[in-house]
Amino acid sequence: MKIVFLKDLETNETIAKDIYDEEGRLLIATGTKVSKGTISFLKKNNVFLVHVEDEKLSDIKVDRKMQKLKAKTLNKMPLIFNNILTGEYENTKEAMETVDELVDYVVEKGTINTNLYEVKLYDDYTYVHCLDTGIMAAFLGMSMGLTTAEVKELSISAMLHDIGKTKISNAIINKKSKLSDNEYEEMKKHPGFGRDILKNIGILSEKVVAGVYQHHERYDGNGYPEGIKGDEISLFGKLISICDVFTAVSANRSYRNRFKPNEAYELILASAGTMFDPKLVVDFKNTFFIYPLGSCVRLSNGIEGYVVKQNKGFPDRPIIRVIYGKTKEEEITPYEIDLLQHNDIIIDEVI
Repeated sequence: MKIVFLKDLETNETIAKDIYDEEGRLLIATGTKVSKGTISFLKKNNVFLVHVEDEKLSDIKVDRKMQKLKAKTLNKMPLIFNNILTGEYENTKEAMETVDELVDYVVEKGTINTNLYEVKLYDDYTYVHCLDTGIMAAFLGMSMGLTTAEVKELSISAMLHDIGKTKISNAIINKKSKLSDNEYEEMKKHPGFGRDILKNIGILSEKVVAGVYQHHERYDGNGYPEGIKGDEISLFGKLISICDVFTAVSANRSYRNRFKPNEAYELILASAGTMFDPKLVVDFKNTFFIYPLGSCVRLSNGIEGYVVKQNKGFPDRPIIRVIYGKTKEEEITPYEIDLLQHNDIIIDEVI
């Protein structure tokens, strides 16, 4: 299995992983042969990455259970938001059972092979952003040693972190250009709105509410709404802040293109001590890999290949399998390059 950008998807390739839309509905099933119509259909649905079969990379497997749980949870996200906003508290609890299932599986997996590119499969910036933030937070919390119950609360808080935006004018939320100063001041009210909404339903803990209210606070005190700093910020608030920023910059916006995975990763590391708690940035570095298994990369020596294994603790130094020569048509005997053993070679870009 390999990962390709939609722009590089070719007809007659075989889809290796179910493709869902931003609301969790199945678009294209595993095993589908790609046609021109398939490519056009996926483009209309804002999909920019797909998994396709490749016999030279057949040892790379898709985590189908995670895929199905994510789709199931994504499908429930509008219902969860609506139930909270309309006061349907019992129905909210029932809808959130899907979050429990997802977090239980994250904990069950034990070993983490989570990467920072596959987290964002869509350009959508609504429920998908909230779900991706929740999944990242769950993996990060688990790797830090939080209990299963704490990871579930953290994930719920992260998934609901932007619920306060439902109280912000659609004209501001959907604006196609950068916000004016006045509009930005209005947008900055959404953590407070989120806190009030969650407090009113009365079924979520103070830790969950604090995570939503504080996810825009900064470690150096230059955040909002309170301008608190350091350990004045709750653990949930500090964790969600990291995951929110990563998933936000990894999405295309009308006024800027998405960051590349290594750029988003470097942003998090460079912001240790200013935006983020330095200790949590270290946990972030030890939890996530930058380049997903099956992604095609170009190395600094000009060689192109696919990521087939990760080196724990070195998220930017995976093992690369080279399966073609100077062009994709040039057949060679596949071989592997362990970037941990070749410090003179780095990954230049994902292609």
